Amino acid sequence: MTLITEIRLRKVLDSRGNATVEADVSTESGGFGRASAPSGASTGEYEAIELPADEAIAQARSLAIPRLEGQVYAGDQRSIDRTLREADETDNFGEIGANSAVAISMAAAKAGADMLGAPLYQHLGGAFRGGDYPTPLGNAIGGGEHATGGTDIQEFLAAPVGAPSVSDAVFANARVHQAVHDILSDRGISAEKSDEGAWSPSIADSEAFEIMAEATETVSEEMGFEISFGIDAAASELFDGGKYHYSDTSRTTDEQIEYVADLVTEYGLVYVEDPLEENDYDGFEALTERVGDQTLVCGDDLFVTNTDRLTEGIEQDAANSILIKPNQIGTLTDAFDAVELAVENGYAPVISHRSGETEDTTIAHLAVATAAPFIKTGAVGGERTAKLNELIRIETNA
Repeated sequence: MTLITEIRLRKVLDSRGNATVEADVSTESGGFGRASAPSGASTGEYEAIELPADEAIAQARSLAIPRLEGQVYAGDQRSIDRTLREADETDNFGEIGANSAVAISMAAAKAGADMLGAPLYQHLGGAFRGGDYPTPLGNAIGGGEHATGGTDIQEFLAAPVGAPSVSDAVFANARVHQAVHDILSDRGISAEKSDEGAWSPSIADSEAFEIMAEATETVSEEMGFEISFGIDAAASELFDGGKYHYSDTSRTTDEQIEYVADLVTEYGLVYVEDPLEENDYDGFEALTERVGDQTLVCGDDLFVTNTDRLTEGIEQDAANSILIKPNQIGTLTDAFDAVELAVENGYAPVISHRSGETEDTTIAHLAVATAAPFIKTGAVGGERTAKLNELIRIETNA
């Protein structure tokens, strides 16, 4: 074992042009790791707290770094992350900020891998279980909090479930993204791009479903394997006063459950994220009972990568999948604990990027290390393709 000798923090840009935290971690044996924190726009009420970058850096330098430098061994991830929590002394990283905490946690993991001369995924989780790789979910049409004037549903996600390789899946998602653009052009519909690089046309959700069905079918025929799709409803952003408010209608909880269940059946959706608001365990339970044998009902705002909230969901059979975002909980250890609890109880872990991203590729390694069935990365854009290309490198170098 070798000690962490230096941690350096700096302010860098994320994909939205906002400031975020980057960490460099060095060890006494020459190991080095660098990582940067992403940032969400559609955030859950119970997420760990992200501080302004300057404040997060100052607080981490004062409270956390002195406890780590020369004190904690690189490669001992649980000790590193426990020290971060002890330095913060809150449940939600309200003192040093989840953005500083997760940047340090991920950089330390990379330094530990570098010290051992091993790929990060092996350092985090060992060799692949059964040689499986995650299927990337590619955001093709976006709205909600990610785009002004777009669809009410936040994300329409290509899911190349039949792809024979990660590379094939990556290129399939890129092709679906282009096919959506072509269909929009044919219909005379202009579209800007959302935070995650998806097209954000001013169309009704119903038309977006039609376009996604056409695009995935076309590309599936071209590439010779099944391409389905799914959604992130981000329903908490639609919920107010006991109803879900869409551009053309409002729905009660029972009506929302019926609506989503009908969509799963009509379009063969393989993934449904946050179909109900973030405190509605009963609604998630009812929907999962309806369609849980047909699709992944994934809790993001419901669970926020938090084992306490996931435990409550497990007790109620609410959802059958959990979205994993390390910055949502603050450390890699906490993220791993959520994955382990999920898998032990039959919930599928889905590793995810955020709408405000950097070129950091840690989540690609995390998805491989945990044998996650899916990873949300987006389909295009430098900070998105960084993760996708890293997945290809992992697969081809294994």
